[in-house]
Amino acid sequence: MEFDEVIKKRHSVRSYTAQIPPDSDIMKILKAADLAPSAGGLKSRKVFVVKDQRLRKELANAAHHQDFIAEAPMVLVFCADLDMIATYGRRGRDLYCIQDTSAAIENALLKAADLDLGSCWVGAFEEEKVSEICRLPTSLKPVALVTIGYER
Repeated sequence: MEFDEVIKKRHSVRSYTAQIPPDSDIMKILKAADLAPSAGGLKSRKVFVVKDQRLRKELANAAHHQDFIAEAPMVLVFCADLDMIATYGRRGRDLYCIQDTSAAIENALLKAADLDLGSCWVGAFEEEKVSEICRLPTSLKPVALVTIGYER
């Protein structure tokens, strides 16, 4: 697909079928995210794939009961790695790692569209609850939940 077509095709999807995308497509999405630019080439971000229904439901509740999150067959939890960016001091922790993570999210969204998968970038959630659900160390700050699946 032409790049301009992918950009036009990408939109927020909030209704999914139960069909699970193949692992090979998820790997392509994660690879695209990994190729995003980052401050100093440090890639101060981590991505967690959540497929478990119970955990997806907990994430939906932590995201102010946005139930479509639980409906999606998987959720990617994008986190900023505060330890990885520590070399850049406060600006790195407050800004660069968020920029790094955001660039990775956009790459993932565009790759999902390229693969005919729906996605939605969710930023409205209770950070502490997401950290608990995903058992994140304090060095990882959840930045966004990204739902992935086939649009209904």
